[in-house]
Amino acid sequence: MRTRLSICRRKAGYAAEAEAIAAMTAATMTLRHYRCDRCGQYHLTSRTKGKRVPRPAD
Repeated sequence: MRTRLSICRRKAGYAAEAEAIAAMTAATMTLRHYRCDRCGQYHLTSRTKGKRVPRPAD
């Protein structure tokens, strides 16, 4: 499913996957990162239905 351009513009973009993962682990809710097909950067999403979510490290 393609990311709508209006959604892409509203989300925070991370140039590196490591930056997105750091922001994801600092969040208080379950998030996952993905590479945007519009801008090529990484974004975070709370949609996890049908997706594998890595377990947090202890």
